Amino acid sequence: QVQLVESGGGVVQAGGSLRLSCAASGRTFSSYSMGWFRQPPGKEREFVAAIHWGGTPTNYAYSVKGRFTISRDNAKNTLYLQMNSLKREDTAAYYCAAGSYYSDPSAYNYWGQGTQVTVSS
Repeated sequence: QVQLVESGGGVVQAGGSLRLSCAASGRTFSSYSMGWFRQPPGKEREFVAAIHWGGTPTNYAYSVKGRFTISRDNAKNTLYLQMNSLKREDTAAYYCAAGSYYSDPSAYNYWGQGTQVTVSS
């Protein structure tokens, strides 16, 4: 069992930056590949980024490639998502998930409760 708690969401102006964190507890964090997903208002959950349990390789959705960076600190049991050059279309609830490196949400076993990111113009 893995418990995941996201933090770091908030309101930011377009062009700004935020860093999301996902604190993990329970079974060994370092043995899990991890991902970030998001769910915009009125839309389905979509893949954002993923990272192998060893730290590389990483995998990004086309819409965020070059702007977002996923990373992890296995010593701190924490996953991060650095988001730069934010756009209004990045507004969503962001979720971290454990168990896979791929973009299919059904491949992940554990999910956090989400943190809201709102990008204003």
